Amino acid sequence: MSNLYAYGWRAAGVTVGVPALAGALTACGATGGGAAERSSGGTWAPGITPKWMSEQMGLAVPATAGSPQAAYEITSQFDKGLLTFTLTKPEAEAYLMENPPSGKWLEPTAAQTVKPHDFAHLGLPEPETFKDGIRYGYVCPDAPKTPEPPTSTSDDRCVRLYAHEYAPEHTRIYLRAHFEPGISPLPTPPSTPAG
Repeated sequence: MSNLYAYGWRAAGVTVGVPALAGALTACGATGGGAAERSSGGTWAPGITPKWMSEQMGLAVPATAGSPQAAYEITSQFDKGLLTFTLTKPEAEAYLMENPPSGKWLEPTAAQTVKPHDFAHLGLPEPETFKDGIRYGYVCPDAPKTPEPPTSTSDDRCVRLYAHEYAPEHTRIYLRAHFEPGISPLPTPPSTPAG
């Protein structure tokens, strides 16, 4: 009887353990598309390029842009796309005129304290932490033009744009967009040659 009792618990453990393991693998991004880096609250998808991310956002990266970087975080609530690059001050002004905000450009009254997460993944400070030389707004490339800014960051037609003049003649553009979960297809990361 005691062996049967012990067997019953082991069988129950397998029954519960297999779905739990499958859920953990799914949550960590262990899918056929390659390994993904797990972060608090989400998974950073591998193989994200600035070109792919700009296509998803509907905002081009200028050919003259320096240091373009992109990332895509998969979460349970909504996915998040990031894109950043640098421009000279005249190039940045032209870019901002081509991509005006819905409403007007805003400037912070004070720097915010935010936990490094989004752009920290790309090795950059979060744009909300700047007080000087920064302006921001919602750019909605596919939305009808209205005088009022969108009421939600999850509006899939809008991208949060930050322009930070980090040097007298240079500006870094930060773009952040939210997407419905499960954008597809994600790019396939390049395979590494066998060594």
